Amino acid sequence: MALPQGMTEAAAVIFLIFLVGGAFSVVEHTGAFNQGVVWLVKVLGDRTDLVVPICCVTFAACGAVEGMWEEIVPLVPVLLLLVRRAGYDPITAVAMSIGAAAVGVAFSPINPFSVGIAQKVAQLPLLSGLEFRMAVLVAGLVIWTWWTMRHAKGMRTAPEVAFRETTVPLDWRQAAILLMVGATFAVYVFGAVRYDWGFNELGALFFGMGVVAGLLAGLGIDGTARAFVEGFRSMAFAATLIGFARAIFVVLDKGKIVDTVINGMVTPLADLPAVVFALGMTVVQAAISIAIPSTSGRAVLTMPILVPMSDLLGVSRQVTVLAYQFGAGVINHILPTDGTLMAVLALAGVRFDRWFRFAAPACAMLFVLGLLAIAVAVVTGLR
Repeated sequence: MALPQGMTEAAAVIFLIFLVGGAFSVVEHTGAFNQGVVWLVKVLGDRTDLVVPICCVTFAACGAVEGMWEEIVPLVPVLLLLVRRAGYDPITAVAMSIGAAAVGVAFSPINPFSVGIAQKVAQLPLLSGLEFRMAVLVAGLVIWTWWTMRHAKGMRTAPEVAFRETTVPLDWRQAAILLMVGATFAVYVFGAVRYDWGFNELGALFFGMGVVAGLLAGLGIDGTARAFVEGFRSMAFAATLIGFARAIFVVLDKGKIVDTVINGMVTPLADLPAVVFALGMTVVQAAISIAIPSTSGRAVLTMPILVPMSDLLGVSRQVTVLAYQFGAGVINHILPTDGTLMAVLALAGVRFDRWFRFAAPACAMLFVLGLLAIAVAVVTGLR
């Protein structure tokens, strides 16, 4: 029963994956992505090493601003094309996209779906502690970008192999389609921030974009529909993985395992000194992430327990939010129960064990950064 229920509870994300995947399949059939990447590589010339830092900063910003996560799945084919032409491997594509986005989510000063919810539960003003979080975000992004570039350069193929394909110039239709893709993302970000748009609006936006792109490129109604179906087919495995990941949480929740684990891990922290308590909260949040991949879900479940305890021990609520945010966010890089991460890895053709070996050392560095930031926040009395 857990699997059907998991599929049902993840239906919004699953249908989003199908709709967005279908739309990007249409755009891919127009040739716009391929020619756009060729144009970008041509503009960069011998500076294709800028691809990694540019993408890391972009995806980290999206993660920090609006919690970009599931939206990355349909971008995987484009990213693979980009890294292949730049001479990098698929792990680089995953690292500079969902890996960088995870850094943005983990240290974000403004993400409404993580720090926003946690601050609301803790009865703190939104955007409070912004400057402190910004400083930690920059430090975390530098660490992740350096680690990704280090790997990318070590695995890079010779330029003559990477750019062997022959290409044709980008025409006006393809340029218009690429601009429309960018505008669609911009409209969604605006709607999410201003009008609290969710998966339904995002799916509708990209469905409309796919239809318009297909007709503009001359695919016709039949060709556009066929391209959509191909996109649906390519996303079936990723969508199934998301359902399986949700089913794991259903089992943990129905068996009352989640509540037991949270209470069992939090209670021993009550007798610790303030700094140790704050660091312990961070570790506990990281451990809870394995059972509860949802950042917003973790905030709702754990903050009502940790906030009163932090008040009693003289630890500021801002520090409690930081502990939730840093502990829960950093571990997102290596969570096998996160359906979106597993979907991205599956589409990129990267086994989880290979990704874990790449990401775990960087996650350890980011976690240490988070612990140091927590200690500084306690000592300085951040509020």
